[in-house]
Amino acid sequence: MVPAAPVSAPDRRYRPDRPIVAEIAGGVVVVQAGTGRICLLHYAAEDRWGLPKGHVDPGESLGGAALREVREETGLSAVTLGPEVADVHYRFFDGRRGLNVYKIAVYFLGRTEETELRTEPIFDRAEWVDWATARSRLPFDTDREVLDAAARAGVSMARPP
Repeated sequence: MVPAAPVSAPDRRYRPDRPIVAEIAGGVVVVQAGTGRICLLHYAAEDRWGLPKGHVDPGESLGGAALREVREETGLSAVTLGPEVADVHYRFFDGRRGLNVYKIAVYFLGRTEETELRTEPIFDRAEWVDWATARSRLPFDTDREVLDAAARAGVSMARPP
């Protein structure tokens, strides 16, 4: 297994004069078996595409959180979790809470036979897209680096991880 690649993102609105909290999230590059297509979610409020990911609940494992977030955000319930492929580190100011957030998002490779995608309200759509389309839609270099890390892991995107 290729060790997870650490990826750093530039600070976004970080305020050094404000308190800071640390958060960890689990994410998944979900690949549809047989097609190699990647699941992307469109965040309506921010008009941007992203990969499924979310916070780790107290007492929850990273892998468990990643699978739960995929289920909640996409409706996919039969995802096989593969290797960890990347750790993304970033910090930003959360104006709603008045706090700086230092976040680590740990991404896994996942595989599913499922085809139907459903979204929760913060997303206006979810789509299966080919690799090149996924790279072109993801707005952040760090997200594209996560896809590249998945490819470097040496895993065929159409077969089980």
